[in-house]
Amino acid sequence: MRRLLAVMMLGALAGAAVAAPRGAAKPAVMLAKTHPALQRSALPAPAADVVADGSFRICFDYGCHSERDVGVPGAPRDAIRRQLQLAPDAAAERRVLAQSVGVLLAEAGRQTPVAADRAGNFLDQEVDGRMDCIDHSTSTTRILRMIEAHGWLRFHRVLEPARRTRLIMQHFGAVVEEAAPRRPEPARARAPGAPDYMAVTLAQCDCAEVMDDVRRPDQSAAAADEADGGNRYVVDSWFVDNGEAAIVLPLAEWLEGGGPNVQ
Repeated sequence: MRRLLAVMMLGALAGAAVAAPRGAAKPAVMLAKTHPALQRSALPAPAADVVADGSFRICFDYGCHSERDVGVPGAPRDAIRRQLQLAPDAAAERRVLAQSVGVLLAEAGRQTPVAADRAGNFLDQEVDGRMDCIDHSTSTTRILRMIEAHGWLRFHRVLEPARRTRLIMQHFGAVVEEAAPRRPEPARARAPGAPDYMAVTLAQCDCAEVMDDVRRPDQSAAAADEADGGNRYVVDSWFVDNGEAAIVLPLAEWLEGGGPNVQ
């Protein structure tokens, strides 16, 4: 009996030891949070600024099905900057922009399959790197915005792409707007008032012409600003083979179907 009781007591003590709770182990993620070196290595790398580093994103394979980042080397970037700085007026700046779009798309052709792109849609069907008007208008707008972000445009600002519809066909193109020249600030107009003699004159005469002597604020400059919406131009690289200068047309002419006869 005594032996039996001793065995039962030893068994109870062993079971208590097994059931005793153990210290909880800290998960690895907690160690990473508490160790600065591990914490830094666990964070994702910051995304590259596609404007600050002189790059842009191009899309291709119709409808922007594929997209790639294109880095612009220093030599063509500096050449574009110098040419834009030398442009004496808006018309010259547009010519430089047309050439610049061709140069940058050619650079894209060295880094992506778009070198195979040809004017229109039919000459490069089923070719990897082909670009339709959606690809071109999107990519050209991104190129123009990169140039604008660098502060190199003096006579234009970049707008959203435009769309034209003829019968059942649609076409898209990048758009720039010629910036209206800055007008001198108009002199602060005096508040409307009547000359001192106005009351006596009105008492002696019922002619309405007397009211023309009342001063009114000069609103001619504001009216001109409102009427002048700026001249808009389409920069369309869809009309040409990869690397060639884009076609620049007044927006109104482009909307009426202007441009080379390509399909």
